[in-house]
Amino acid sequence: MSTVLIVEDDLVNARVFSKILTKRGKMQVKHTEDVNEVISSAQSGEVDLILMDVSLSRSMYEGKAVDGIKITQMLKSDPKTANLPVILVTAHAMAGDRETFLEQSGADSYISKPVVDHQEFVEHIQSLLDRK
Repeated sequence: MSTVLIVEDDLVNARVFSKILTKRGKMQVKHTEDVNEVISSAQSGEVDLILMDVSLSRSMYEGKAVDGIKITQMLKSDPKTANLPVILVTAHAMAGDRETFLEQSGADSYISKPVVDHQEFVEHIQSLLDRK
């Protein structure tokens, strides 16, 4: 069974994603917005994919505020975690945002919030897990 790490500062969104992934996707889910925990979980191999919110309002790393773009950059630049699929999730769904965020972060994919089609959401995640 695949494990998805949800990195999200909005508990409602985290619960919605969790419910969709466990019920519809039959996946295990972990949730955190603690950057050290994200890196530790990724490096240890205990997660198979990360759903990364772009705008994290409370996440700190080494005394500095970091967002999902920066955390994804850190993961993608580390040989231990570079191949771990990361999907950016954001409500910032303006024209051009998808391409900009993917280019800046090195993430594998992008999903805009709110997630309306739950089946498509699960299939999108499953397709990246299948590639791994």
